[in-house]
Amino acid sequence: MRYCLCLFATALVCLIAAEPHQTVSVRGKLSVREGQPATVETADHKLVTLEGDNVTRKVLADDRLNGFEIEARGHFTSPDRFAIDPSHTHSLLVRQNGRLKLISYWCDICSIRAYTPGPCVCCQRETTLDLLDPDKP
Repeated sequence: MRYCLCLFATALVCLIAAEPHQTVSVRGKLSVREGQPATVETADHKLVTLEGDNVTRKVLADDRLNGFEIEARGHFTSPDRFAIDPSHTHSLLVRQNGRLKLISYWCDICSIRAYTPGPCVCCQRETTLDLLDPDKP
């Protein structure tokens, strides 16, 4: 009986500790500076440093996105640091002409789409920034 009670208490503690962070959004103007983490300036002029997985960090380092209005989903790790949800959830969007767009990269030669900046996986030419409507397949 004690063993079952101990097992139940351990499982309960694990469930409480594993509770995920509540997802929130941060919006503002993206600032990309070489050698420094990307930041976003919110509407109330608060500067927030952005963090994310490997794919998100590569996108945040792309200077072609500097100055775009963005919307990122994730959670605050401190008052001035924001961890963006994993990239496969499309948690980082930019605003273009008043509409939210998904960030992608396109190779005109090979017709290959990528979700990180850099050379095409086929021809090795630099891909172009291609913003997509997130609702279209």
